[in-house]
Amino acid sequence: MRIQTMFVAAIALSVLTATMVSAQDEVLPAGTDSAETTPDEAPTTESVPGEQPVEPAKDEFVDKTLDRAKETVAELSEKIDEDERAKEFSAGVLKPIYAVAEALSFPAFHWLAFALMATGVVSFALQLVLGKLVVLAHMGFSLKEILADALGLAISVIGLVLTTQAAAENSTFTTSAAAVLSATIAGIVLGFVFYLWGQSQEVEAARGRSAAQHAESKK
Repeated sequence: MRIQTMFVAAIALSVLTATMVSAQDEVLPAGTDSAETTPDEAPTTESVPGEQPVEPAKDEFVDKTLDRAKETVAELSEKIDEDERAKEFSAGVLKPIYAVAEALSFPAFHWLAFALMATGVVSFALQLVLGKLVVLAHMGFSLKEILADALGLAISVIGLVLTTQAAAENSTFTTSAAAVLSATIAGIVLGFVFYLWGQSQEVEAARGRSAAQHAESKK
């Protein structure tokens, strides 16, 4: 009896084992390893062919926009240059300036213009550097004054270059070393004087703003 029972149990165990193996074969296709995939064996994600990153697309859009803007400006400039009314208006603006320039084409005027432009360069350059440091020492700061001084410096530099060019073409100012040196010295001295005057004005303005802020804080 015991032998028969053991025989039936062995058959049942064999059938159960065969059933589990066949079920595993159905879940895992043939040739597939049942071991878990390691991180090193994980499939890598490949980029889709033809797909571009976002940044190059933005750069391309910006480049196209700039190219179109340049083309538009060039076309507009050509149309204005070909327009007769624009030519007449341009000539009307330049004609009185040419007349004044021809009337003032003598060395004394170019000496005065050179000294004046040198004065502006020295004055505004010192205002932007030393003047603003002095104002900051008095706990003051004004962006408008900085922009105004920067604009004055730019105008003075451009004026100095154009004055020198005009003097070289229309008078003997640039050929005289004495005239150039004397105009330069006069510009430096006057520039320093105007710098001291402008610095005192900015310091007073900074003190006034500080006093006004202090009075408002008390209220």
